[in-house]
Amino acid sequence: MSIFQLPIFEEDADPARRDAMTLEEQLVATEPCKTLVVRFGRINQIGEYESRDGLQAGCGSKLIVRTHRGVELATLLTTTCPNSGCPTSVSRQEIRDYITASGGRDYPFYDRGRILRIATQEDLRLHTERQGEAQRMAAKCRELAKFYVLDMTIIDAELTLEAERGVIYYHSEQRVDFRELVQELAVEFRTRLDMRQVGSRDEARLMADYERCGQQCCCKNFLKVLKPISMRSAKQQKATLDPLKISGRCGRLMCCLRYEDSTYRELKANLPHRKTRVGTIEGPGIVMGGQILTQLVQVKLEADSRIIAVPLEELMDPNECPEPGEYLQTDPLRGLSKDEAEERIPAGKRSKGQGGRKPKRKPKPKGGDQPSESAESKKKPKRRRKRRGGKPKEGGDRPKPEASSAGSGGKKKRRRRRRGRRKGEGSGDSNAAKQSNPAQGNQ
Repeated sequence: MSIFQLPIFEEDADPARRDAMTLEEQLVATEPCKTLVVRFGRINQIGEYESRDGLQAGCGSKLIVRTHRGVELATLLTTTCPNSGCPTSVSRQEIRDYITASGGRDYPFYDRGRILRIATQEDLRLHTERQGEAQRMAAKCRELAKFYVLDMTIIDAELTLEAERGVIYYHSEQRVDFRELVQELAVEFRTRLDMRQVGSRDEARLMADYERCGQQCCCKNFLKVLKPISMRSAKQQKATLDPLKISGRCGRLMCCLRYEDSTYRELKANLPHRKTRVGTIEGPGIVMGGQILTQLVQVKLEADSRIIAVPLEELMDPNECPEPGEYLQTDPLRGLSKDEAEERIPAGKRSKGQGGRKPKRKPKPKGGDQPSESAESKKKPKRRRKRRGGKPKEGGDRPKPEASSAGSGGKKKRRRRRRGRRKGEGSGDSNAAKQSNPAQGNQ
């Protein structure tokens, strides 16, 4: 069905227009599709089948399809004929390109079959019953495998819509003789059984649901060809090799590591190899490593053995780079006009102080000038009080004992001065100093 632009849609929806077409009339006027792409089966197989009865269905519709396994319930994905009128339809060439890019000959694509009809409520109810029978068949198969002591793990089972064939998926590390088991199951369920051995990745495709990224597992949703992943890809893309972070639900390396492998290869090819001598704005150095996504190179400088991170585009020839003493600081505002540069500079850095001027500092006193007496009296009494314990008189000089005082008297005075730090002993020290030097006291 065509999607019209909004003005055309409003004109066509106008009831006053006699030639307006409703959605039902547009659907009838559209030519029926001849080829459809559907998804069917427990492991979501893809097939392209013909529709001979003029079937008109939309994407996501449930269809009854006859495949190479029998009659099954399928989901319509898209159409491949040019006359469908659906904007989401793809061409057959696009389907081929997708198959080639997704695995080529290994891609499970089927075209042997045809579309029968659109599924009814009875078909959906029958499909639910078949799913219950498949679970009972899997449980019975586990009991028989334990009875016959078979080294195999039953994963899942499925039945076609008309129960003409059943498939049992199992996992085993070696070949298993299960002929007796298959005979008993075929007699009990009256159907033809296929035993299909799968690996750990196919087991995750059948049983897993969501990954740690929050999306459905790739192997369950769209990934059909499970190619091996190398440890080299994990080392390039992950900073750690913790198995819990690089392994998927199957226990193997995550399939999504292969999606960006080519991009990582191209980015890594741009970086210089280790132990290569390069030049930086701080002098020449040796490459110690690099970051692939950020394109940063770790360089160990030859001058002072510092390790710095340099963008790839700033590397230069080691013979033409600046000397270690010269530092060429790159200007982030180069190539900009004055107005553009002022817009990018923050307001705090653009103006210093208030009003765009530097605040005035007080002039320092010259060598011949002496600080004022009031300033000295504010600072020095605290230091004297801490040392001597007594508060000296303002404007008076510090009393000094005479150098001629000797014997025990001089020692006593010094001892009393040391004890004079205690509270109340400062006045005694000053009186003793006056008595020892009467000439100074008379002044």
